[in-house]
Amino acid sequence: MGCFTFIKVMMILFNLVIFLSGGTLLGVGIWVKVDGESFVDIFGALSSSILQVVNVGYLFIVIGAILLVIGFLGCYGAQKESKCLLMMFFSVVLIIFIAEVAAAVLALVFTGLAETLLTGLVTPLLKEKYGPDPDFTKIWNITMTEVHCCGLNNYTDFNNSYYYETHGSYPEQCCDMKKPCNSTLAAQLAVEGCFNQILKEIRTNAAVAGGVAAGIAALEIAAMAVSMYLYCRLDEK
Repeated sequence: MGCFTFIKVMMILFNLVIFLSGGTLLGVGIWVKVDGESFVDIFGALSSSILQVVNVGYLFIVIGAILLVIGFLGCYGAQKESKCLLMMFFSVVLIIFIAEVAAAVLALVFTGLAETLLTGLVTPLLKEKYGPDPDFTKIWNITMTEVHCCGLNNYTDFNNSYYYETHGSYPEQCCDMKKPCNSTLAAQLAVEGCFNQILKEIRTNAAVAGGVAAGIAALEIAAMAVSMYLYCRLDEK
């Protein structure tokens, strides 16, 4: 029974960490939704821009809630030696694992479809918000400057946009910061869109991203294996 006890304790400690991490994320998510101004004051102007693009509060709440459920099922199930909770823990982790694998396959197979969907969603926002919306403009300026890209696909994303109609030119990033950034210079320099540039960065760092993904998958498989081990051993007690 020594091995069983050791694995049980490790299961409890591991899921306790997950539970506490989930609680922390949930708390931060609620804080962002309730008092976003203080969050921006602490983490700076960039956080304000990020909040405009991604609803960080809801994202943290969802991830935190999932981690809380997983941590509770694993920790309490192991501590109480409950077959029902251990099976629920196994099922939840299995569902998440399958969803991650499916998402990875879809990302590899349907990259072109993702680009089409993003173009349909992001390009209209660029035309409408780049310029009049300070936060939206700031986050895109930071992205285009750091990644050395222009728009989502290329400079044509800004055709008939508020910015072009107001300034009579494209953003400077579309011409390698050269002025005036007109259609002739933008076409000549052919600065790539941010979508392609980010894809290149991901492919360049594929080993790191793959290593992280493999590590998460290994943890999930190990967690499922341990929960099944405890589940089966309970029949022998």
